[in-house]
Amino acid sequence: MDNKSTAKQIVFSIVKAIIIGVILGLAAKLVDNPNINPIFDNLGGRLGIWVFVATLLSVFSYSHKLAAVNIFAFFGSMLTVYYLYTTIVLHFLPEREIVFWGLCAVVSPVCAYVMWYARGSGLFSNLISALPITVLLSEGFELRNAYLPVHHHYYLIPWLMGIYLIMIVVLLLTIPKNKIQILSILPIALILSFIMIYFNVFGRIFGGMNGVL
Repeated sequence: MDNKSTAKQIVFSIVKAIIIGVILGLAAKLVDNPNINPIFDNLGGRLGIWVFVATLLSVFSYSHKLAAVNIFAFFGSMLTVYYLYTTIVLHFLPEREIVFWGLCAVVSPVCAYVMWYARGSGLFSNLISALPITVLLSEGFELRNAYLPVHHHYYLIPWLMGIYLIMIVVLLLTIPKNKIQILSILPIALILSFIMIYFNVFGRIFGGMNGVL
């Protein structure tokens, strides 16, 4: 880990990531309740919110190695709580989903390791900074075609798009240390998101696993 961070800081950072994962994992499961405002269910069932949280945890870790550990701890705890609740309380075992998101959790430390460099300077940092924004732009734009088979609350789509826009603005304002970098990051993200949308990247990768897009 980074020599500038103490053992106490490292432990606290990992524990914080685990606590956040536990809280969000439980929250994501509880909002499945039909009595809860469906906007939370429709938000938690998609990739964007998790990319947003993971990005912030990664870039504000003390080092690139700790970013990888934090994100594995976050996703590990989040998915463990989510699927333990599903299997123990609801008596349902979604094997395909567990395997898929488990693989995502295994890959996530590599993504976090690279993402940590987003707060640097230069073309590489700008490109890395643009990646989570690209995901949010692409998924947010695809919400126009969202199908909500359970709740039929199509009025939520503009609200969800608004939330995605807020997440994009937050990342643009918090990731780059030099705000002038936004002028480079945003065009890169727009170009990459256009490519993702044109080639239906989400549809090819997730095949219906990502919410109900």
